[in-house]
Amino acid sequence: MMLWNWANESRRLSEVPVSRQRALLSVWDKTGVVALGRALADRGWEVLSTGGTARTLREAGVPVTDVADVTAHPEMMDGRVKTLHPAIHAGVLARRDHRADMEALARHGYGPIDLVAVNLYPFRETVASPDVTLGLAMDNVDIGGPTLIRAAAKNHRDVWVVVDPRDYGAVLEAATGEGPDGMAGPNADSNALRRRLAAKVFREISGYDAAVAEYLAGDARIADAQYAGGWVANRVILELRRHGKPLRYGENPGQRAVFYTESDGDKGIAELHQLHGKALSYNNILDLDGALLSLAPFALSPDPAVSIVKHTTPCGLAVRSSLAGAFARARLTDPVSAFGSVIAVNRPVDRETAAGIGSMFVECVVAPAFTDEAMDVLTAKRNIRLLVFPEEAGEDPEVRAGARFLARAAGHGGARSFRSVYGGVLSQSLPDPPFYGLDDPDWKVVTRRRPTDDERADLSFAWAAVASVKSNAILLAKDRATVGIGTGQTSRVDSSKLAVRKAGEAGLSAELDGCALASDAFFPFRDGVDAAAEAGVRAIIQPGGSIRDAEVIAAADEHGIAMVLTGRRLFRH
Repeated sequence: MMLWNWANESRRLSEVPVSRQRALLSVWDKTGVVALGRALADRGWEVLSTGGTARTLREAGVPVTDVADVTAHPEMMDGRVKTLHPAIHAGVLARRDHRADMEALARHGYGPIDLVAVNLYPFRETVASPDVTLGLAMDNVDIGGPTLIRAAAKNHRDVWVVVDPRDYGAVLEAATGEGPDGMAGPNADSNALRRRLAAKVFREISGYDAAVAEYLAGDARIADAQYAGGWVANRVILELRRHGKPLRYGENPGQRAVFYTESDGDKGIAELHQLHGKALSYNNILDLDGALLSLAPFALSPDPAVSIVKHTTPCGLAVRSSLAGAFARARLTDPVSAFGSVIAVNRPVDRETAAGIGSMFVECVVAPAFTDEAMDVLTAKRNIRLLVFPEEAGEDPEVRAGARFLARAAGHGGARSFRSVYGGVLSQSLPDPPFYGLDDPDWKVVTRRRPTDDERADLSFAWAAVASVKSNAILLAKDRATVGIGTGQTSRVDSSKLAVRKAGEAGLSAELDGCALASDAFFPFRDGVDAAAEAGVRAIIQPGGSIRDAEVIAAADEHGIAMVLTGRRLFRH
């Protein structure tokens, strides 16, 4: 066993012979640990290790000293106690430029530890399983690992600490002056790297502890009478990491902006793979969120669907037998607003669709895939951003690619949303989208006239499409395509008038006759129904729930309009 020794405790520090450097490797994720251990041993370092890591290193031929040999104490309690010993922590915490620290090490026969590579038990992965028990969860709460890396990070001026296998190469080069292949590397001032690695440790520990706290809080949920079966956490800790480089600017020049994602891996928009074009901007990412939200209800559509989004809300949406047809009809709804838009589709983009898209200025197109011919057309436009959904096992790439990804988009995978307000943050659960084409048992026909089969199909389309429109939202639809969209007005009647006006401006006045109307919330007065009837609406779908529902339904009956109540509001502020 190699220990730090003094020839004579009274000698000055500079006169004391120093042993070779030592590294402690104890990792759950074994990625790269053999290469790291071998490289350190080849450079004359002593490698200390524990349990499974020591076994992995030995099997690969890397010489290892067991931590139990250093502590002169065996591992205990199925490995719960192994590195929690002064022989380890004194070696990590000793300040090399403090004579008293180094003398204390010598008195007790301990030696310094110069590098600590540790990653933690997979607590998050364990509790993600729906059938995890409390006992299994607690078995996966790491104790020794966080203690070690916290100590090393505290003493990062003297000790290298690494928790991410992706950092092994940089640490090896900086700590030894050589790269992984033994070639000489730059060994300049390493303070910045040491600080970055130490910061990474404290972020890792913070997120890890937050995950344990959230799991345990889940067993002590606070019931709230306003939310049947729901819960409200007293405290929420978010751990986020920057995705890619800082953005060029925010909504406007002069505003700084960054895209953060959850620390345990890229999800949602961060999973999209960009094939072509400039880097995404702040507004691009917002509009992509709106486009995915808008297309999500059509994830399971048996036919191609296209959503055209401007400023996070749809300005055209259509379902047709071909993708090119769906694009052409969606664009027809509001061709002026489609300028500078983001387009989302649920089928691979072919040459014909690409030709239509390429004929106008578009910021981004997101799709399951692009054919080679479509890429030839679209990449001729240097700045257009082309993105594809992440691949998912078990999907037919020609038909259902990205369906599950899209289906999660409206509900953000069941996550909570957070929204800043002056002096605080609002949080809410996110709804499942009203999927197009799926019969909802809660729908209730409340008028004397029932919708025809064609009207019911348009009502299903309109209800799915209005879910992503900003409140107050009114959407007019016919033949599974938007005719006019009224969004963001302070009264529902104004939204209705806007939808009719937009239809007229787009040359779609003739399609108003016999169209369907979807409203994201109830009609507070009959005037909204009267205005719809005057425009030509023959079927309405809305949540209901107004104290004047009877008056509103009576107005529909007077006009011969079929009305369906869903019992569900779709506000999007």
